[in-house]
Amino acid sequence: MSNSVFTPPKRKRDWRLLGAVAAGVLVIGGSASACRADTTTGGGGSTTTTTGGKARTVPAFVGMGLQSAQDAAQKQGFHSLTSHDSLGRERHQILDRDWKVCSQSVKAGTTTSTNTRLDFGAVKLDETCPAKDHSAPAQVAAKMPDFKGKSVNTARDALASSTSITVKDASGKGRYVLVESNWQVCSQKPPAGTKLSGQPVEFSVVKFGESCP
Repeated sequence: MSNSVFTPPKRKRDWRLLGAVAAGVLVIGGSASACRADTTTGGGGSTTTTTGGKARTVPAFVGMGLQSAQDAAQKQGFHSLTSHDSLGRERHQILDRDWKVCSQSVKAGTTTSTNTRLDFGAVKLDETCPAKDHSAPAQVAAKMPDFKGKSVNTARDALASSTSITVKDASGKGRYVLVESNWQVCSQKPPAGTKLSGQPVEFSVVKFGESCP
């Protein structure tokens, strides 16, 4: 009997399979690069830039109902829409048909990309538009601001979150202050200009449309 060594046959490489895998890697790499095409990196990190869109003329929206203004904007191709309370009370425009437009962030007649974000300042239908949009009070840390005439919710937001706040009905009727954006500050303790060092704060309030006592 002769001793023989079995040598397995050499396996042929499937060059077609390797080529397909390589092509797939190139496609994935190209897709990843395309996804990053709108991102530029600066000293502060990555920033996404807005590109594309069509040039359109911005219509005049002031005086329209908020829902009608939004519909008209979308008809022109503007779909990035937002709105805010023109009276600075930070109320949410939940039912757009109950609000009317007082201001628009992009002036009527301006030609801009349809990717531009349009912001509408609005008040409720039975309210009067202010001559200029009001801003909510800025957050404070050192001294007590003058909150008279401001809505209770914006006054609360301007103070540190740890502040103990008491809100009382100034009319003497003992009403509960449930929706704070509907109530305005008549008086406050401590008074404006007082150094804030963690002391409790008290507001006497009435509803908007009512006179302070």
